[in-house]
This record gives sequence, C-alpha cells and structure tokens, in this order.
Amino acid sequence: MTATSPPVNRRRLGSLAWPLGFTLAVILIFIFYRYWLPDSVDQVQKFVADWFPPAVINQCVIWVIMAIGLNVVVGYAGLLDLGYVAFWAIGTYVGAWLMSGWFFQVHWHIGGPPTLNKAPGIHISFWLVVIFAGAFCALWGVLIGAPTLRLRSDYLAIVTLGFGEIIPQVFANGDSEHLGFALTNGQQSIVPIDGIGTGVFSQLKGVNPQLGVFDLPYRFLVFCLVAAFCVFVSLRLRRGRLGRAWLAIREDELAASMMGVSLVRAKLSSYAVGAFFGGMGGVCYAVAVGGASPNFSFNNSITILMMVVLGGMGNVWGVIIGALIVSWVNLAGLSQFGDWYNNQFNTNIDFPSYNFLIFGIILVLMMLFRREGLLPESRTRLIMREPARTELETLGADIEAAEEEDEVILEEETEDELVGTETTGRSDGGNA
Repeated sequence: MTATSPPVNRRRLGSLAWPLGFTLAVILIFIFYRYWLPDSVDQVQKFVADWFPPAVINQCVIWVIMAIGLNVVVGYAGLLDLGYVAFWAIGTYVGAWLMSGWFFQVHWHIGGPPTLNKAPGIHISFWLVVIFAGAFCALWGVLIGAPTLRLRSDYLAIVTLGFGEIIPQVFANGDSEHLGFALTNGQQSIVPIDGIGTGVFSQLKGVNPQLGVFDLPYRFLVFCLVAAFCVFVSLRLRRGRLGRAWLAIREDELAASMMGVSLVRAKLSSYAVGAFFGGMGGVCYAVAVGGASPNFSFNNSITILMMVVLGGMGNVWGVIIGALIVSWVNLAGLSQFGDWYNNQFNTNIDFPSYNFLIFGIILVLMMLFRREGLLPESRTRLIMREPARTELETLGADIEAAEEEDEVILEEETEDELVGTETTGRSDGGNA
C-alpha cells in the first residue's frame, strides 16, 4: 500500500490569497517607484506624475486605514457612524503635538531621530506615537460611543454626526483667541512635524535616518505596514468570539441580547477598535502632509462611508478596493480626466467640482443593481440576495388568501350538495 498525501485545505489556501496578493502588490509598487521609475523615459515619468503621483498613492493608503476602521463599526457591528472623521482629527493633532516643537516650553525626546535631540518641544518616535494616538482615540471612541448605546438606526447616525461636527470645530477654534492658550493654533495649523525615524534600517543604502518629504517610496512602505497591521487585527477579531458578537448584533440586536451577547461590551469594543485604527491613520496623515490643519469636515465621514459601502460592508479586502478606487478618483483621477476631456473637446468643465454628484450616481446604481458592494462578505451576499421580508409576507398573505378562498368555495359546494340531497329526499317522500 502506498501512502497518500493529505488533501489540500482549499479554504485555508483561499484565505491566504488576498494577504499574499496585498504583499506582492506593495512590493511591486515600491520597486516601481523607487528603482524603475527614476530611470524610465520622460513620457512614462510624466504620465505617472499626472495620474499616479507618489504623494497621492500614499494618501490613498491612509484612506484605506480609515475605511478599515469604519468597517469595524459599520460593516461588522452594523452601527451607522457618521462622525468617524472625529477620530481622524484627534489622531492627526496627537501626532502633531508629540512630533513637533509646538510645545516649545518643554524638551522631551523619546526614540526620535538623533538630529532632533536638542530641538525644543516634544519629539517622540513615529512608531510610538502611532500606538499612543490609537490608544488615545480608542478611549475617546468609548466616551463618544457610551451615550449612543440605547440608540439605533437614524438616531444613532444623528448623534454620531453631532460628535463628528463638534470635535473638528474644537480643533479649528483651539487658538489663543478662543481658548486663551494656543492648543491647536486654530486655522494657522501646526507645522512642521518630524519625519519617520528608520532606526537600524538607516544603515541600508538609500535609507535616511529620518524619512522626509522626498522619501515617498519608503513612506509608502511605512503606511502599508500600518495598513497591514489594521487588516491583520481586523481579520483576527472578525473570526473570534468578539467578531461573532458584532455580526449577531448587526443581524438582529434583540436576538443577540436574548442569546447572551453583551450589547454594551460589544458595541463599545467596536467603537474602540474603529477609533484605534482612525487614530493610527490620523498620525500617518499628519506625517504625509507635514502638519495638522483643521480641514476635517462631514464630507470626509461620508467619503469613508462610501468607500465601505462601495467595496462591500464586512469584507476587509472589498473595503480596501473601494477605498483605493474612491480616494484615487477623488485625489487625482477625476481632475486628470477633466484635463484630458477639456483638451480633447475644447471645453472648460470643472470635473472635480462634480465629484459628489458622480459618486452619488454611482451609489444609486450600486443600490439598484449590486447592493452588496463590489466584493461583499459571503454572509452579506446571501442576505442581500434573499427576497425582502415584505415580499415574503406578501407571498404568504396571497397563499393564505387563496387557501381561505378555496375553503369558502369548498364549504359553499358542500352546502349546495346538502341542500340538493334534502330537496331530492323530500320530493321522493311526497311522491310516495
């Protein structure tokens, strides 16, 4: 007898396909921008600079981090959060406070680049600030989510919208004129902030001790590393006990509570995890743009929510695809298409000003023809493709009405037969 090899676990291989594809894509993009693009012909460099500039690619990765965080709240737990931009703003300003000379009265240096050892202010390593900002935003996520525990659907959305409007306004008015001391510098912003320290990797050829504005390919690797961490944590939580509790709340909150799911713990956990990712993305955004400015609005929350809905709520990889598409179109694709269209047809149409109109039409079409998103979760796909409850109720009502009608007809026929039998019997008796 010959020994046979065990069967291949296709499900396990399938679960590794997306992570391997994500890793391979990151490596290829880094090699393209770092090594191949500088030596390419001028036409290729111009095309990439117009349609896929490195700064835009980096910001697209930051939008991916934000979308993954909102997916935990909306896609996993089913809690409609319209104020997610608040955590983005908190993370951005925490990064600016801890990686700049804004608080020049103190000299606090922890793990920062050696060139900043004598600089005034607080200078902490980017890697520590990312974790601290995430934890700080998680605390705020619990504080903001606590008042919304008893709310659902529209009421939950309105309350989160209120928090999303309050916190950015606090940062926008956090100057000495309104607060008496300069906390956020108001509309003047906090600039500049420190770069990303590379530590022992600075010994490699071409890697600077501090990644500045011209080290975009290496910054891309850093942002992708943060995004990969968010993906890993999100997937692990999704497959664990807490993730199953979130899905149960999303499907039916009342049934979940009757089955023993702690609604308070599960909801607050979803807010905390989503806010943690938002804080990490905020620090990355502060590093990418070189400072912190109060340019956060309700439109940012809607854009992130659109990424989650377009990609497929509940599916991390679908959300990543949706975030990349929407952010690239919003940051570079739509403006470049407008320039090409105006040059070809001699027009003067401002396409970027119609971005929300275009995205609105796309969402309407998605809701009509593919409600589950581009790459939906398997559970969501099954639910979306089932007949609506009203259709089932209508079908059941039609069946019951038909059955009642059959019963009435049968009773009428039975009564007619009985009446006919009695009449025949009487007539026979009279004849006798």
